[in-house]
Amino acid sequence: MADQDAPRGKARDTRRAARARQGLAKLPYLRRRIPAVELLSDEACEVIEANAETLLEEVGIEFRRDPPSLALWKAAGADVQGERVRIPRGLARQILRTAPHEFMITARNPARSVRIGGDATVFSPVGGPPFVSDLDGGRRYGTLDDLVRFVKLAHAAPPIHFAGGTAVEPMDIPEGKRHLDVQYAYFRHTDMACEATPETPGHALDAVRMAGLVFGEDTLAREAVVLGNINSNSPLTFDGRMLGALRVFAEHHQGVIVVPAVLAGAMGPVTAAGCMAELLAECLAGMALTQLVHPGTPVIMGSFVGAISMRTGAPTFGTAEATQMIFATAQLARRLGVPVRSGGSLCSSKVADAQAAYESAHTLLPTLLAGVNLATHSAGWLEGGLVASYEKFVMDVDQLAMMQALGGGMDLSERGQAMDALREVGPGGHFLGCAHTQAHFETAFHQSSIADYSSFEQWALEGRLTAEQRANAVWKRMLADYEDPGIDPAIDESLLDFMARRRAVLPDRIEEE
Repeated sequence: MADQDAPRGKARDTRRAARARQGLAKLPYLRRRIPAVELLSDEACEVIEANAETLLEEVGIEFRRDPPSLALWKAAGADVQGERVRIPRGLARQILRTAPHEFMITARNPARSVRIGGDATVFSPVGGPPFVSDLDGGRRYGTLDDLVRFVKLAHAAPPIHFAGGTAVEPMDIPEGKRHLDVQYAYFRHTDMACEATPETPGHALDAVRMAGLVFGEDTLAREAVVLGNINSNSPLTFDGRMLGALRVFAEHHQGVIVVPAVLAGAMGPVTAAGCMAELLAECLAGMALTQLVHPGTPVIMGSFVGAISMRTGAPTFGTAEATQMIFATAQLARRLGVPVRSGGSLCSSKVADAQAAYESAHTLLPTLLAGVNLATHSAGWLEGGLVASYEKFVMDVDQLAMMQALGGGMDLSERGQAMDALREVGPGGHFLGCAHTQAHFETAFHQSSIADYSSFEQWALEGRLTAEQRANAVWKRMLADYEDPGIDPAIDESLLDFMARRRAVLPDRIEEE
């Protein structure tokens, strides 16, 4: 019996691998054909907006250790006392009017440039974890080799539209110099658009200079080729490193994401409405500053929302309150007329288990339905962002493909209406053998690359593999099939030369600037 079943098992494996390879064609960024969910009434939005303006005017925002930002705000009419900036009601909104409603981020491969704003949704993978994990090596510190592998996986994954940044911190390189290797990995191993390293103003400037070597200074002056992710120190604070990096990106006409990390109960109040007022105030202050530096700077209103466990203090994701805040962030951004970044595939689980799946699903589906334009951390996120997981990357990518199919709306073309099939089959027949089914069965439905739809007996015979175990095989196959996009040898040489010269003068540890 086993000998008879072995060939069938091998055939099934071959078909599954073939399906996975067929799905590796890169998908264009999503143009949503479903309406965005408006969770809040106009009156509710007005309450949150009024509260945010009150925070800006009465409490203020601290801009720490960055005199140039303080000077810009003072010249704009804000009340600056020390490092506390109180912004008159409506001033930040007025300044923000010069920001574009939507913009393009140019990629090395023009076909992979992405639009941010409007009806576009762009999926970007995990960024920032110091650890990685996989079923073979377990949980461990990330290395440069891990970073390069995640960049290659993002390059190959069909529904990843934007490469993101620092998929994992290469802990084997000194912190004061690793930004060079991070930026090079993205410019060398993928031709998608990416983020720029923003840890300090000096690091941001290095990233911009490397972008200039790749794209040319003329292109850099005209187009956004990188995005800088600028985090506030919630509540109501920006630090000098982030402010300096923000100014570098804005001065060079590159895109800026302003992202408060407001976890309810820790960096924000324990209520969703209170967190949203705080988040909006911080976003208004940070986004308006980009326009004070350079009017017309492409800027994105970001959010990183969740709550903390009142029992342990650990962050939680995929909760009802976090879902409300994702919808609210997108809605408030549309009212401001700026693109929005939020959501992803966030979870607190330590492994790629049921908890990881449902928390990620309860973050990812609202991200799509809310009309988020840039969904960061969409693949690979584990353990509250401490871990980049190879298996979870594959499992999340599988769900992103399904979100892409959902967001594209129902097919109402002649093929989609299927009237020829209905006429052919008629009453009491079946559709398995009709011409319409035969013509379209291979592409009719979204087909998972890791789910198992076989019988229990087939599944048991094939080794009782879990989704995580199947994902382990998929990411290895993706890396084996990775096709190097290549780079102009002269550009590559100039990047390596720049990196060598900067390494010679940079300290191993990040110092205050």
